[in-house]
Amino acid sequence: MTLSGFTGTHPRLNGGAMELDYHEFIARLQRYEAEIVPAFTHFQKLKHDLAETRRRELRLDQFKAGVLSSFVRNRLLDQVYLPLIGANLAKQLGAAGSDTRTDRMGLLLLISPPGYGKTTLMEYVASRLGITLVKINGPALGHHVTSLDPAEARNASAREEIEKLNLAFEMGDNVMIYIDDIQHTNPEFLQKFISLCDGTRKIEGVFKGEAKTYDLRGRKVAVVMAGNPYTEVGGKFQVPDMLANRADTYNLGDILGGHEEAFKDSYIENALTSNAVLARIAARSHADALAVLKIARTGTREGVEFEGSFSAEEINDAVAVMEKLLHVREIILRVNQEYVRSAAMEDAYRTEPPFKLQGSYRNMNKIADKIQPLMTDAEVATLIADHYRGEAQTLSQAAEANL
Repeated sequence: MTLSGFTGTHPRLNGGAMELDYHEFIARLQRYEAEIVPAFTHFQKLKHDLAETRRRELRLDQFKAGVLSSFVRNRLLDQVYLPLIGANLAKQLGAAGSDTRTDRMGLLLLISPPGYGKTTLMEYVASRLGITLVKINGPALGHHVTSLDPAEARNASAREEIEKLNLAFEMGDNVMIYIDDIQHTNPEFLQKFISLCDGTRKIEGVFKGEAKTYDLRGRKVAVVMAGNPYTEVGGKFQVPDMLANRADTYNLGDILGGHEEAFKDSYIENALTSNAVLARIAARSHADALAVLKIARTGTREGVEFEGSFSAEEINDAVAVMEKLLHVREIILRVNQEYVRSAAMEDAYRTEPPFKLQGSYRNMNKIADKIQPLMTDAEVATLIADHYRGEAQTLSQAAEANL
């Protein structure tokens, strides 16, 4: 039998026609069903099982950036820090358009006391950029790790972090390397990143037992480090000079020039979701929460309009809570300023023990959670004192002096 009218090319076609032998066709079809299809199905299963095994080994889900539900994009982030971080990442990753840099380099170094949302902020940025976030846990590395060879790590947790870091180098593109709590690491370990953060963009690594030199020039790779001015034993932590010279350093716990009001208000904005009364306002509109803040600050409702529909009782309760939070914020700010001042002081010039009580967003949120509209000023003062008395219990030394 001859079949005609075919277009295209095929080994069985001759001038647009094909000779068909029915019995031979049925034999080939039966062989296909009996041998080829089961073999292909088995191959697909093996491929799927291998991919799942490798996925579990590499734990790829942990590299997907996720944003906490409690994250607040306050005005300080929106107007101050995100533009600064964006400028640094444009230097490291490149920018869209013809004006992008070809000499990609640099490091983003975030310094602040604990509780200011350094990790949460970078997870948000990585999520919005759509890049892989490889988080390296500084305390898991410890002070003993000075090499990028997993075989030299003293324990399993440190080895896992080094393997994760080398996997990021192996990925080599569209990745953000985020090293958290660098005050717990050895400065010699941080020195390994000096060449990665300059124009050469090279670093030595070891992947699956093989030593490699990774050349990441022109690749979309960002390096971010975050830390606290104090180490876990209370000593001052120093970033290697050559690394610090290559970094854009920002202190999320300090007031940036010209943005004092935005910094102060960020304490309130971050605490909105922690207080049950204010959370109901903020859940409907962040602008309405700022309107409540304006009323509490000025003492007048003239010219203030709300986007949502709230009862007079809801507004009165929210304003009462906000007035108390403004008082709490002033205490928290004074604690924060003392912490930053003490952290910047050389030990040789100290006349008193280091001040290690913290005035962070985390402290503000803990206190805001307990604020009620009917509380008196004395009750609020007692609440603050009890909070810091509890915080002082965990200080290894100088608790009395800090209080």
